[in-house]
Amino acid sequence: MPVISGRPPVFGARPAAAPPGRPFLARALGRPSLPAVVGLVVVVLFFASQAPDLLSPFGLAGVLDTAALLGIGGVAVALLLVAGQFDLSVGVVAVSSSLLTALLIGYAGWSTWPALAVSLLAALLVGVVNGVLVVNTGLPSFLVTLATFLILQGTSQAGAQAVAGATRVSGLDQTPGWASASTVFDATLEAGNGLFSISVVWWLGLTALATWALWRTKFGNAVFACGGARQAARELGVPVRRTTVGLFCLTASAGWLLGTITLIRLGSVQAGGPTSFVSGIDFIVVAVIGGCLLTGGYGSAIGAAVGALLYAVARQGITLAGWDPRWFQALLGALLLVALLANGVVRRRLKAVPRS
Repeated sequence: MPVISGRPPVFGARPAAAPPGRPFLARALGRPSLPAVVGLVVVVLFFASQAPDLLSPFGLAGVLDTAALLGIGGVAVALLLVAGQFDLSVGVVAVSSSLLTALLIGYAGWSTWPALAVSLLAALLVGVVNGVLVVNTGLPSFLVTLATFLILQGTSQAGAQAVAGATRVSGLDQTPGWASASTVFDATLEAGNGLFSISVVWWLGLTALATWALWRTKFGNAVFACGGARQAARELGVPVRRTTVGLFCLTASAGWLLGTITLIRLGSVQAGGPTSFVSGIDFIVVAVIGGCLLTGGYGSAIGAAVGALLYAVARQGITLAGWDPRWFQALLGALLLVALLANGVVRRRLKAVPRS
């Protein structure tokens, strides 16, 4: 199967070439990330006038840190949405995996890196279970991962209470290997009055890797085929089942990374409590704002990264402007509505192209 280059795949007749003289405009309008980029420019200009500190090193550090934590999960969820699937369990995997790490360190006496390796394996097991259930039962991934969310949430709370006698585990920063783990997951760089976290590097690196895989590899072809024409993909020999399971493992790994970053940063974890960043729904919101269709077959990792940045600018801008924080939910809802309307236009345009 040929490798996709620069545009959404289309099964069937090849779309007509862009009219001469407008190639740049045609390419821009075909990018899934275009609405998010336009929205980001508008939001940045607006909040820069309302809160000038947004563009200071302090403001930028806050925006990038929020965007990084949200973007790590958002990029993984975006690839899954392109394949036509959902994952609501990313946030609870973050909490549960970090709790497992903390219990192994604090109560089993393990050093940091072996505990992190075991918690990663546990997160991957969750991804495998989600993927196998979806591909073998035909159940909607939304419901399967909702069930996983509830199971992990209850198990983590009850397990922490049974082992530690409390739902909070802390005092882990003296463990062997903690310092080196802090270098990998919590290093910071001070610039001006802003403290920039290494989570930004993780986010940018994962976004670049996901973009390359999606647009330049056979795996990316399979992801698009799974979401765009699943039955046709099976008939053409695309490994739909393996690709789907792999994508669920990817979102579970992203949850583990988020949980690890937060655990190392705080030195503690609260079972059953909200994470310090976002919930599973927020990752889907970011991916949709970034141009992913809920019906699958269309989207990009860069769009999800831009959506995460837009989310972070709005959140930080409202805080720095001194507004009531509840306005953020209203603004986020408005951005999501605009993204859904734009996605509806894209979906109608794609339906006009014949597919096998």
